[in-house]
Amino acid sequence: MKHQSNSAVLEKQLLNDYQVGDFFFTSPKRTLLGKGSFAVVPSDKEKENQLECLAERVLAALENAKEHGYSNPVVVGAVPFDYKKNVQLIVPETIKLSTPSQFDSINPLKSSMASTYEIKSVPEPAQYKEGVEKGIHYIETGHLSKIVLSRSLHLTSSTTVDIHQLLHNLAQHNTLGYTFAVDLPKNISDKSGLNVSFSTGRTLIGASPELLVTKTGLHLMANPLAGSRPRSEDPGEDQRLAAELLSSTKDLHEHKVVVSAVAAALRPYCLTLDVPEEPSLMHTETMWHLSTVIKGEIKRPSTSSLELAIALHPTPAVCGSPTELAREAIGEIEPFDRGFFAGMVGWCDANGDGEWAVTIRCAEVEARSLRLFAGAGVVAESTPEEELTETSAKFRTMLFAMGLSKDVVYK
Repeated sequence: MKHQSNSAVLEKQLLNDYQVGDFFFTSPKRTLLGKGSFAVVPSDKEKENQLECLAERVLAALENAKEHGYSNPVVVGAVPFDYKKNVQLIVPETIKLSTPSQFDSINPLKSSMASTYEIKSVPEPAQYKEGVEKGIHYIETGHLSKIVLSRSLHLTSSTTVDIHQLLHNLAQHNTLGYTFAVDLPKNISDKSGLNVSFSTGRTLIGASPELLVTKTGLHLMANPLAGSRPRSEDPGEDQRLAAELLSSTKDLHEHKVVVSAVAAALRPYCLTLDVPEEPSLMHTETMWHLSTVIKGEIKRPSTSSLELAIALHPTPAVCGSPTELAREAIGEIEPFDRGFFAGMVGWCDANGDGEWAVTIRCAEVEARSLRLFAGAGVVAESTPEEELTETSAKFRTMLFAMGLSKDVVYK
């Protein structure tokens, strides 16, 4: 049987079974492990926008898989931030599913990975703050209402990065979010008549706190996050930071911009859409976030989770507003290609059900090299120093998983 869905298959077993080159995705609802590649969803060389007609190309790949004996095939993978870049979506040869979180029973691995690292900031902190100043200028002159500016850390390890252990550490420390590993390959011809992947040894890995959208039957849910504070090890200070975030005019405004955009994008697909008037607080191991859970009932059963995700991507939480102007400004200010950072990662089955997370708190890993990413939302009330501090805190998800929580200076 090519597609296995068995509640007796434990998440810990899927995590243990993961090998570099597989697709791994876990959420509060389920865990998926995809092995092998029956087919790759092809790019459209005639279109500049690779998201245009992507849902149709995915549907064709799923129908092709059905014709080859897959009863309910699944497309898995990642979509980059830049719509001009190729997506990485495949139909795995096998998919295994498990029921919700049992990671607490995993045999623990040592949290510190036995390596030393050379670290380089791209851009350097001073250059990043100059970029934030440019972003604030665009806002003050009326060109933008928000822009998200990111930076990266380039790490070179003394040994080959143990991706399997890194994934274990991320999953164990981020049980309420979306932990993922995606092979980033090139394509060659394959047996299906479409394409198949050939691994180059590059892996997208991370633990995102943010659900872009999930769809089950006629029901959808989105959970935009915007507005953040680093957490504190002191309980009293931690609660003070949470209360400060929940009452912050600047962060509430930033959050409202994102929620309004998400609701506007989803409304045409929905019979009903419930958008809470006020955000709530959610937290990860390293950050407090303002959170709004949006739920809706879909008009057409044929609308897929991928269609909904494409309609939302990119949200102002990772790009800015207005979207196209913010995207242009990001390209001007940021001195690197985001790649799959600030894109989306997840899965969609032949019924259209699926889950897509925003690709944040992540890294691209190849051999001894890692490229980590973190961004911060810039609005009129922002300051360069605060946004630099926020990105530093967001790096901690990956750095903690690498055992670098105390020993590395990354500001």
